[in-house]
Amino acid sequence: MKQERHSNEFSAAKFRIFPGLTYVKGKMIIFIALTERNLTSLSDIKQPIREHIESFEKSFMASMKSTVPLLDTVTRYILKRKGKQMRPMFVFLSAGLQGPINESTYTAASMIELLHTATLVHDDIVDDSNLRRGFFSINALWKNKIAVLVGDYLLSKGLLVSLEKDEFRLLKIVSRAVREMSEGELLQIEKARRLDITEDVYFEIIRKKTASLIASCCACGAASATTNQDIQNTMWQFGELAGIAFQIRDDLFDYQKHTATGKPGAADIREQKMTLPLIYLLNQSGRGEKRHIISTVKNHHHDQKRVAELISKVESAGGLQYAHEKMIEYRTKALDLLAGFPDNEYRTSLLQLVMYTTEREK
Repeated sequence: MKQERHSNEFSAAKFRIFPGLTYVKGKMIIFIALTERNLTSLSDIKQPIREHIESFEKSFMASMKSTVPLLDTVTRYILKRKGKQMRPMFVFLSAGLQGPINESTYTAASMIELLHTATLVHDDIVDDSNLRRGFFSINALWKNKIAVLVGDYLLSKGLLVSLEKDEFRLLKIVSRAVREMSEGELLQIEKARRLDITEDVYFEIIRKKTASLIASCCACGAASATTNQDIQNTMWQFGELAGIAFQIRDDLFDYQKHTATGKPGAADIREQKMTLPLIYLLNQSGRGEKRHIISTVKNHHHDQKRVAELISKVESAGGLQYAHEKMIEYRTKALDLLAGFPDNEYRTSLLQLVMYTTEREK
């Protein structure tokens, strides 16, 4: 195939994503080595929707106020720990891709943010985690009973937002995501008992547990701007593929060396989670070696020496390379779906956002 020329022009099959990378449908052609500093910043990616995001933040914070003092204290604490805003970005960019951003788009973003926050609160209880992004979790500060009730409150509030606005299309999409996320979490818990997760089961877990939320962001954004069901379905599929790639990248972080210690974090292994690099190693191992690997994860996951040996085996067997290739495979499928949509600034930012989520270093 003839190599594509470096160009700033966009078409249905070819468009610049960020300096050093041109996307051609089904292929990635690299002009320079990619590092995080080459990635378009989130601030730049947000540019087409900056005013909408700022307006959304203000209205969302106002809507979270409660007359119950304890609830108001907890929700204010949650809002202070906001992340990178990637979920509302997916919602607003997906809406802009299909038509004008409108009140329904703001409703969709609120529903998603409430749902996501509720799942984080509940996840910390399930995982018995005392920290979230370097801050104490809700259950660590206010104990499980209050954390469960706060999570329930946020979930019910998210569902009521759609009913108050008669946004039944959005409610259907978000309810699907809630169901799939719950199924994914339960499937992971079930499989964690025996550590018998196959690659197919792994992808089913992350599709439901992680990718369904990003899928709902994109589908809700599209549904707020168009009634075309095919487009909404395509945007769900796009978000699902991008979400799977996102989760694989997240799994790979566990094998990266921390700046402070110079050693991999290995948090997933300590939590007895079977991620793709480790599953690949198991598939390449004989029966005796498999037993040793599973024993390390199940019974010796706090033994630093055995965990370090396991990480070394994963790397030597090609587990990290395999996972990285799978991430690129799913990312490319997501970008292929976007290639057929109209050429505008929202599509450009969506592409850049997908690249950011899969090339980020933290």
